[in-house]
Amino acid sequence: MNYARIAMAGAAATVVYFVSGFVVFGLLPLAKYYAPYPGVYRSTDAVMSYFPIGIGSTFVAILVLAAIYATGYKEKAGIVEGARFGILVGLFMVGAVVGDEYVTLNIGRTLALVMAAGRLVEWIVVGMTIGLVYKPAMSAAR
Repeated sequence: MNYARIAMAGAAATVVYFVSGFVVFGLLPLAKYYAPYPGVYRSTDAVMSYFPIGIGSTFVAILVLAAIYATGYKEKAGIVEGARFGILVGLFMVGAVVGDEYVTLNIGRTLALVMAAGRLVEWIVVGMTIGLVYKPAMSAAR
């Protein structure tokens, strides 16, 4: 495994995660689906006060994903393998996180479906970024 490239892939994918999250959940009209649940979700100002924790924890999580990607690296890895990896991660997140939130939080079905679609897209883009950035270490035999 190439640890420097894992770190680079993790850093790049973290930036892409927050940019895509801002586009998907901030700029697109998806944000309106959260408005009916002010008792469930923090206000934008409150979220910003917790943002450093979110950046750090997300970076660690994506670094772990980059390491998982590296362990399954195939010779033809790249954007296509990254997209496949992102689909798997996205489906995991939809099932494990969004499904669980729909069950435990007092939110509607429409919001859960919007969250599922947004998260899936977000993780596919993250997987593609990891696939583009990660390259194996050059072996000594080469």
